[in-house]
Amino acid sequence: MLLYDYSKSTAAYRVRIALGLKGLSYQRETVSLLDKHQHSDAYRSLNPAGLVPTLVDSDVTLSQSLAIIEYLDERYPQVKLLPGDPVQKAQCRSLALDIACDVHPLNNLRVLQYLTGPFGHSDDDKITWYHHWLKQGFDGLEAKLQGLDSSFIGGEAPNLADICLVAQLFNARRFAFDLTAYPTLTRIESQCQTLDAFIQAHPDKG
Repeated sequence: MLLYDYSKSTAAYRVRIALGLKGLSYQRETVSLLDKHQHSDAYRSLNPAGLVPTLVDSDVTLSQSLAIIEYLDERYPQVKLLPGDPVQKAQCRSLALDIACDVHPLNNLRVLQYLTGPFGHSDDDKITWYHHWLKQGFDGLEAKLQGLDSSFIGGEAPNLADICLVAQLFNARRFAFDLTAYPTLTRIESQCQTLDAFIQAHPDKG
């Protein structure tokens, strides 16, 4: 199994966590986004969208982190990252998509580079934009999870929503976003960070 990866990519971070929770061995191939390796002909032949991550598992090649994680969950079901119950599964997906579709795309690298490049906005404008969308997303998540009394969103074991949350909070801290108003989110994050799968997947591990 081979993961085309960039350590600080929020989406790739999600997949590394999932692989770790499932105890799956894999090799990493770094695709440096800052050095624009994602635009090379070689990588575009693998993933025409020019995004990370991409997972190659034998004769299967997949992009998009949530699709990769759901594939892993069905192909290697020994540790489940999505509930079996249809309602609980939909609720888990809903929380994961709140982050992966409504928060993350508005503040990923290519959007921020477009703001300060062709649109000519300053770095201060970029941070204002970034923090605005984080606040909107995290406000909603905190309200949805308020009163949660389990260790993780997924109960007593982390699930897809926990994975997405931890990766997005890392991203928020990189840009000095104040998380004081989100005690539920940060409590869940702290619990996740006690697990080896989250520790080993952390971007600071390289």
